[in-house]
Amino acid sequence: MLAALFDKAPLFSFKGTGALSSNSSSFLRKYFDMTAIQQYGLVTANYWAFTLTDGALRMLVLLFFYQLGYSPLEIAMLFLFYEFFGIVTNLFGGWVGAKFGLKVTMDFGLFLQIVALLMLAVNPDWLTVWFVMIAQALSGIAKDLNKMSAKSSLKSLVAEAKDSEGTLYRWVSLLTGSKNALKGVGFFLGAFLLATVGFEQALYWMAGMLSIALVVSMLLLDAEMGKAKSKPKFSEIFSKSANINALSAARFFLFGARDVWFVVALPIYLASVLGWSHTEVGFYLAVWIIGYGIIQASAPKLTGINRGQLPTGRTAMLLAFALATVPAVMGLTLAYEPKWILLIGLALFGVLFALNSAVHSYLIVSYADADGTSKDIGFYYMANAGGRLTGTVLSGYVYQEAGMAACLFIAAAFVVIAGALAGRTETIN
Repeated sequence: MLAALFDKAPLFSFKGTGALSSNSSSFLRKYFDMTAIQQYGLVTANYWAFTLTDGALRMLVLLFFYQLGYSPLEIAMLFLFYEFFGIVTNLFGGWVGAKFGLKVTMDFGLFLQIVALLMLAVNPDWLTVWFVMIAQALSGIAKDLNKMSAKSSLKSLVAEAKDSEGTLYRWVSLLTGSKNALKGVGFFLGAFLLATVGFEQALYWMAGMLSIALVVSMLLLDAEMGKAKSKPKFSEIFSKSANINALSAARFFLFGARDVWFVVALPIYLASVLGWSHTEVGFYLAVWIIGYGIIQASAPKLTGINRGQLPTGRTAMLLAFALATVPAVMGLTLAYEPKWILLIGLALFGVLFALNSAVHSYLIVSYADADGTSKDIGFYYMANAGGRLTGTVLSGYVYQEAGMAACLFIAAAFVVIAGALAGRTETIN
């Protein structure tokens, strides 16, 4: 697909300084100056490469330490710094991206992920909880720098397109949906590599792949993309927009609702209660994430964009209320037939959550200030990381203390809150 993007005539021109910094040679500038759609292809490929390793690393760590006998709460704590530093990164990373450009934040994110992978590829005796938490902290910083950079870049890349809001919705959905599909592949890859080449060799393979992506990104990504025309003040890291504040709060509860049962509780439940092997757990979660990503990429068609309808805060509210019924019913019926309740419930949850997430991702980019977009998007994804952190810790604690049904009831309550908050935002039509 990316090859086709690079071969097409540009949909619209990208008024930047080219894909390279001002210090690059004129020879490379001449042959690698890129249109907006080609920059979009490069950003997407970069995001894909990172996401593949991020999904694989999460599954590697989760299954490897479960295999070593760690409790659900201890495994959840391994991801504590990953999520916590995501909050910090989004808060400050958005300001850095607006001031110095998104190339800086995206490339640095790739570099930090390589460092995190190599940190874990050490003597197994070194892999204490604290050591892994530090490596996961670097990975969390890397992930949110990469995600914030990719999402923020789209605002400037579609600015001159015809039907810019419709194009923005399609591009955001495609980027996010394809990313999540590849994250699912990463889940399976992590479980498969753990079962075949082992923990250490899997990390070396992924670090090598990301190193190639980093070199390509350093050479070709536009150095001016995302820079604010008016240099942002550090005091502007907090959003002053009522819409963005409400949507950010909704995002906190939406992703907290997913992670409170999906991140730690579900894989351990599948392995310990249903007796699935590591490969089976990884494969199933991979298929779920891939399907989730496909639905997310198709969200513009499914939510009526072909009829000229763009989503609003009310759209997000109604989708959230529909989503809340799924974990509520699952929690009430889980004891009767856990295997089929989980399989059917997860499928329904995946479809509705994908639509919720796609609409949220579009709304935040649309609401964000065109000059220095990354400040607003960074603030929003800070809330996202906060929700993931809360959900991750609750996933381990609640599952250990009260079981899967309790996790599902909390998820339902969180989604209802998310819907009520999203409904407070103004329409953009």
